[in-house]
Amino acid sequence: MQKIIGKISTFFQQIKKLSLIKKIILLTVILIVGYFSISKLFFNNKNQISYQTEEVSKGNLIVAVTGSGSVASTNSSNITTSATGVVKNIYVKDGDVVKIGDKIAELELDLEGQQKSSQAWASYQSAKNSLQTAKDNLYTVQSDLFTKWQSHFDLSTNSLYENSDGTPNTPERESQTDYKVSEDNWLASEAKYKAQQKAIEQSQTSLNTAWYAYQQASPIIYAPISGTVSGLSLQIGTVINSQSSSNTSATTNKIANIKTSALPTLSINLTEIDVPKIKIDDKATITFDAFSDKTFTGKVISIDMVGSVSSGVTNYPTVILLDTNSNTILPNMGVSANIITNTKDNVLLVSSSAVKINSDGANYVQIMKNGKPIDQIVEIGLASDSQTEIISGLGEGDIVITSTTQTTSTTTQQTKSVFGSFGGGQGGNVRIQGR
Repeated sequence: MQKIIGKISTFFQQIKKLSLIKKIILLTVILIVGYFSISKLFFNNKNQISYQTEEVSKGNLIVAVTGSGSVASTNSSNITTSATGVVKNIYVKDGDVVKIGDKIAELELDLEGQQKSSQAWASYQSAKNSLQTAKDNLYTVQSDLFTKWQSHFDLSTNSLYENSDGTPNTPERESQTDYKVSEDNWLASEAKYKAQQKAIEQSQTSLNTAWYAYQQASPIIYAPISGTVSGLSLQIGTVINSQSSSNTSATTNKIANIKTSALPTLSINLTEIDVPKIKIDDKATITFDAFSDKTFTGKVISIDMVGSVSSGVTNYPTVILLDTNSNTILPNMGVSANIITNTKDNVLLVSSSAVKINSDGANYVQIMKNGKPIDQIVEIGLASDSQTEIISGLGEGDIVITSTTQTTSTTTQQTKSVFGSFGGGQGGNVRIQGR
């Protein structure tokens, strides 16, 4: 350190001995050398461009649109009851196959449950009586219809209103009042008969509704459909209390679930851009959020072309039917689906990122020739999110550029100062000769 300080001191003493002109010249040299040294140190940057390439190859192109949604619950139904009380008997367990109307469980009704059951039974009896009354009235209406029809038939076939060859005497029928009255009476009785038939149908519907309401309130809980029981958590002695429904004044309790053998359906949402691309029976591949390592297949069976708007975004629900069933697929599971809209086999393919559009609107790619990128005009066909079909302009095995990366490197060069090296050795001292 002392040697360095000594050299610096000697250097400045020698400068003091120089004339003014030599001092100016020396200062100018120092500034010029310093400028170029700093320029080389900080501004000697080199831009390096690297290219990611791939080989043009033949393959199968699959074009698809993507959507997400959930598993619908169209192949299952809840077992419910409006009865309240204590569970007395259980007739099934999880996994049992039942038929519609089979017993699921039996309750010992509490006071509220007994009241509901009695009211439901009274409503059922009333509906049953109404149906019987409607059927009895049908006999009277039918008898009147036959009487009116016979009267009109006898009048129509007499010699005044029918020709000798059996054809109707139309002029007479249209001009005679008694004929028109007879015809109107017959038609009116026929209308009453049809109306009474509809009244019987309505009474039958009311009876069915009353019976279902009684089943809901009765101490016996029945299976609403045929299928496999799941989610049954009842135990002997379990208390079922009244639960108010937010949608109706009725009270219901969910007891279990019955799943049918129908294939599961999925409801996914598509955007306004994607929905015009699909059609009924398009194939689809599906993955579930719960087990993403498995892929299922299905087909489109329904497309909602009206859609719904939420927060300014329009979605079009599309229903997909799975090709296979699985016990692991449960209602409301999250899914992602790829609906295949088009396919092409054995075509030239490149990554879609390689295809660009020039100022003339033509498609082109960059190919490597002699280590340099060259623009090549191409004609493209189908395109997916990741691959594009090349119709002409390229051949199998050509190398195309898929992406370009530009990096900047700074080259640091060590330059010697005009002062020399203060570290000793040859040339360690600076000597400036003056006159």
